[in-house]
Amino acid sequence: MPQTITRGYKAMLADAEAAITTLEVDDVVKLLGKPDVVLVDLRDPRELEREGKMPGAFHCPRGMLEFWIDPESPYAKPQFQEDKQFVFFCAGGWRSALAAKTAQDMGLKPVAHMRGGFAAWKKSGAPVEGGEPPKPKT
Repeated sequence: MPQTITRGYKAMLADAEAAITTLEVDDVVKLLGKPDVVLVDLRDPRELEREGKMPGAFHCPRGMLEFWIDPESPYAKPQFQEDKQFVFFCAGGWRSALAAKTAQDMGLKPVAHMRGGFAAWKKSGAPVEGGEPPKPKT
């Protein structure tokens, strides 16, 4: 018998978006380099290698988020123990919405996520470090 889920990702995203602050790329560009802001990149390491990185962003793979936030975890990271604003982003904005909601539920504050993720960041022309060069069209 197949699994029957009771809530899909669309409902979870809608709930998260209703409960968290969503910032536009232009808002996040203004936060770049501010000492009281941590920009948290949730993407997989392969995504960072392929697409590039936001300058100064802290990389936290999505699967480690709860463990890195909790100061009682053996995996706790000092970046999450500081009194700063946390802005989460991923490739397209789904993982970051869920992550921001989770972080907020854990008591981390203030938190937000960036609408459209790194794809929107790159499309806007905001600064990017590294990444693979575009493949030539054949």
